[in-house]
Amino acid sequence: MTTASQQYIGRFAPSPTGPVHFGTLVAAVGSYLQAMTQNGDWLLRIDDVDTTRKVEGTDIDIIRTLEAFGFQWSGDILYQTQMTSAYEIALKQLIEQSLVFPCLCSRKQLAESEGGMIYPGTCRSRRLPESEEHSLRLIAEDITITFDDIVMGKQTQNIKTDCGDFIIKRRDGLFAYQLAVVVDDAIQGITEVVRGTDLLDSTPRQIYLQHLLGYPTPAYCHLPLAVDAAGNKISKSEGKSKIEIIHREELLISTLDFLGQQVPDALSGSGIEDIWRWATDNWDVTKIPTSKSIQL
Repeated sequence: MTTASQQYIGRFAPSPTGPVHFGTLVAAVGSYLQAMTQNGDWLLRIDDVDTTRKVEGTDIDIIRTLEAFGFQWSGDILYQTQMTSAYEIALKQLIEQSLVFPCLCSRKQLAESEGGMIYPGTCRSRRLPESEEHSLRLIAEDITITFDDIVMGKQTQNIKTDCGDFIIKRRDGLFAYQLAVVVDDAIQGITEVVRGTDLLDSTPRQIYLQHLLGYPTPAYCHLPLAVDAAGNKISKSEGKSKIEIIHREELLISTLDFLGQQVPDALSGSGIEDIWRWATDNWDVTKIPTSKSIQL
């Protein structure tokens, strides 16, 4: 948690894989208000480490949409693709601890194994360098990670039995999200991570990496996911994805309502600045629903 003497630094880190949708707005609003109500900085980062999924021009669309909604971030926008050298340094540190091994297993092989998608340790005996095409996995030690999420409460996961050895560099040469996000948050001095519950199960792995790399662990605040009637994330629901800036006031109020903030009817028809003013004055993180997902 952020102490009285520690400057609050939050961030919003969307991936440029498609247009801004309601789920994007939920994470943006929640993280922004957590920062604003604590007189903190709110950083904007584009999580484009997976260049194979990037849709050209969507980073610009995200930035313009955030500007249209009145978000104001501190400093320059950081792109993960600018951070490769920092990821290499972290990887070297983990290799020097003898915690990294090359893995030749495919997703299909893992899915067919007895442990399912929890890695069974097939390639643990392999050593670097490896001549065949491979990914790099981090050894999951028998360690239980527990943390208190601000919204979702106490979370516990055993890295070895609940997760297994996990990929930190893919066989195509790209760094995995788990390593990249940990390095980014440490370098940017993030004190609290606010994001959707789709990343809740990833958090123990990230805390594990923080411990191994000697990084501080920020506070975590996971927000409910917006889903459709079939339980799919709204971002993946056909015809429901892109938000329209022309309806920004209504969408901001809907987002605040989704986050349990009980917006008064009198605010309907107000301008975007008045809505933000009310939200900043009345934001209460304890009112956020503790359900992992909410159907729209």
